[in-house]
Order: sequence, then structure tokens, then C-alpha cells
Amino acid sequence: MTTSPADIAPDESHQDASVRFDAHGIEPIPDDSRDCSPWELFWIWSGANIAPINWVLGALGITLGLSLVETLIVVAAGNLLGCTVFGVFNVIGHRTAVNQMVLGRAPFGRLGAVIPGVVQFFLTMGWVGVNTWVVLDLVMAILAEVGVTGGVWLDFVVASSIMAVQLGLALYGFYAIRSFEKYTVPATVLVMAAMTAMAIATTDVNWSLAGTALEPGEKFTAITQLLTAIGIGWGLTWIPYASDYSRFVRRSATPRAVFWSSSLGMYIPTVWLAALGACLASAGNGSDPSTLVVGTFGVMAIPVLLLLIHGPIATNILNLYSCSLAALSIGVRAARWKVTLIAGVVATMVLAVFVNAESFAHAFDNWMVSILVWISPWAAIMLVDYLVIRRGALDVGSLYGTEHGRYHAAGLISLAAGIVAGWSWQYGLVPAMQGPLAIALGNTDFSWLSGSLVAGGLYYALNRKVRA
Repeated sequence: MTTSPADIAPDESHQDASVRFDAHGIEPIPDDSRDCSPWELFWIWSGANIAPINWVLGALGITLGLSLVETLIVVAAGNLLGCTVFGVFNVIGHRTAVNQMVLGRAPFGRLGAVIPGVVQFFLTMGWVGVNTWVVLDLVMAILAEVGVTGGVWLDFVVASSIMAVQLGLALYGFYAIRSFEKYTVPATVLVMAAMTAMAIATTDVNWSLAGTALEPGEKFTAITQLLTAIGIGWGLTWIPYASDYSRFVRRSATPRAVFWSSSLGMYIPTVWLAALGACLASAGNGSDPSTLVVGTFGVMAIPVLLLLIHGPIATNILNLYSCSLAALSIGVRAARWKVTLIAGVVATMVLAVFVNAESFAHAFDNWMVSILVWISPWAAIMLVDYLVIRRGALDVGSLYGTEHGRYHAAGLISLAAGIVAGWSWQYGLVPAMQGPLAIALGNTDFSWLSGSLVAGGLYYALNRKVRA
């Protein structure tokens, strides 16, 4: 694979196409509706990650006691693997034109796939709450700078307004999301580039920051926690969304172009902003998104924050759209607006948890670690089934019939075993997320690795036994 986004020419035939309502559900996208270019896919994933929440990714390393250099290395190296796997799932979605949760019917069965589908349904709503907190935090910081305060009622008004914008775009569907990202993300990139240059020039970045005085075992623990939460883990958490958007990429696009546009669209902004967050945190500006910006830019933070509000909204419209697809995939027959309304209620509850958290960085780490426990084994089973068992030859029509049966014992047993294995080698910030294997091996966290190997290996073994 030698193609990069710079080599992917924009699809000129669709640059000026009007935004139309997306009436597609979970059925395969017909060829005449697949008019998204790889370049547009790149902007979709970039827009979802050019957000202040990614500053927390870098700042978390400093919070855990690592040095600035150690934090940068873990984020850059870890995301190489996470974003590579994410790119592969985008290619699968492009080849099949099917959304991610329906693809799960192949290894888990038609009804068995409901289990990860339900988890994804609630996961997307949880992410809406997390990202809305970031937007709310930024807006309140802006209002405070100009002397506007109002307590809880002001928080409620601002959060409701933000949610309305997000819901409007998500309800309109993929084509609105694509156009929003395509025309707004490049401008945001320019703002972020200028802000990065200003931050490095005006902030006393402590390149020699050694972090907290940790014992060798404690430092290794912190590295594994950071690797799980924001290194490899960051790309993996986006896998349940991958095919929801790559299925719209035109059929004539090469798998190589789809792979690079999606994986680099994820990798570049994630590593870039995480590095910026780590640098700002090394100067003692804390880990709160608005604190990082206001502490660095002062009065200039107001226009910067106004533009950066785009990032969390760009992420949330993907979450809300994928939430409705997950609901359809598990058999919910409610209208999409009803699903998004429920999503808003649940997201508000998640938002309340983060608002009341003593440390957003720590709360965010708990959130990331908890969702990786199921995503890692689920993703491993999906890859083994498609690439090894079926060798890339999946009968798409069978996903919507009865050919795959109600339940696939091999997939469900492997998923359960993988979740247990992941939890056993998980070391989160609360006792419930600290498995016995992790504690026995020096408080390390390789939950993503143990869950993937156990689930993927067991699924392969069980399928070989059935074939034999």
C-alpha cells in the first residue's frame, strides 16, 4: 500500500452535488448511491478527531506521571497499530456496502449479533455525552471570558442548543454529514495549524519534563494504561463505526485508497492533537480542555474556542447516525428521530457524570478502558471470520436472510471468553476494572491484547473443529 491522501484526487463530479436526505437504513448501499470519494472519507474521519478531546489524550500521559517524551512515543507508536486495524475495517465496509453491526451477523448469527449491537447502541450515546461535555466546557469558558455567567440554567440552555444542532445534522443522514465535514474540516485544520504554531512559540514547553518519580514497575504500568486508553485503544474504539461510512465510498475506489484515507484520517489528527495536549500539559496548564486553551492563549482563546467547538460536534453527528444504524440492526422499528431523542437523554446522563467528575482525564481513562474490554475481542472475531475463515468472500445477501441462523455458538463463546480475558489483564483506575492477571503481573494493562488473542484464537479453533 503506497497511496496517501495527497494522492487521492477529489471526486470532482460530486463536489457541487446538492445535499439530499439519506433514506438508507441497514440494507446494502446500491451503487448509484455510493458517490463518496476516498478524499471525502478522509475528511469525515479527520473531522471526527480534530477536537479538543484529543488534547486530553496527550495530557493524560502527563497526568499518569509519564515524561513528555514517553507520552509522545506511546501515542505515536500505539496509534500505528490501532489506526491500521481501523483502516482494514473500512476496506471491509467498502467491499460489502454493509454497515458494521449487520456485518456482525456472519460470526455471531442474526440474533447473536444483537448482543454487540445493543452495546454499540449505548456506546454511541455515551460518546455523545462525553463529547458534549467538551463542547459545553469550551462554550462556558468563552462566556466566562466575556463576563457571562448563569450557573446550572446557563449550562442547560447551552447544552440543549448544542444537542439540537447535532441532532439536526445526524437526522439528515450521511450526505449532510459528508458535506458538513468536507467544507468545514479544512478550515478547522488551518486554525489548528496556526494554533499549534502559536502554542509552541508562546508556551514554555517543558521538553525535559521527567514526570512523577515513579518506580520502574509503576512507570511500565502507566505506559500500558496510556497505550490501552489512547494509543492502540483510540483507533480500536472507532472500529464499530468504520463500515457505517466507508460503505458509501464509490465502488470504483481501490481498497488501497480506502485504507489510507481512513487510517491516515484517524492517525494524523489524533497524534497531532495528542502531542499538542501533552506539550501544553507539560507547561503546567492542567488537563481540562478549556483550561489548556485559556491558559495558553489568554484573550485570543475566545475566537480559537469558537472555531474548535466544531470538532466535538463533527464527532457527535457520527455517533448519533451510527446510533440509529445500531438500533435498526438489532431490530428496533422506531423512527430515527425517536432513537436520537433517546440517545439525547442517555447522553445527558453521561454528561452529568463527567461534569461532576473530579478529574476529566481520569474519568475519560475509565471510560476508554471499559469499552475496550468488549471492542477488542469483538474486532478480533470479526477479522478472523472475514479474512481467515471466509477469505474475504462474504455472501452479503445471507446477512439479511436465515442462512446464518439465529445464534452462532462459536462466535458468542469466543466473545465471552475474550471479554473475560480482557478484564483479567485490565488495570483501570477503579478496583472493578483491575483484573487478577493485571495485578499479578505488576499492575500492567494489556486487556486489548489478551482479549483479542483469546477471542480470535478460540473462534478460529472452534470453526476448524466444526469444519473437521
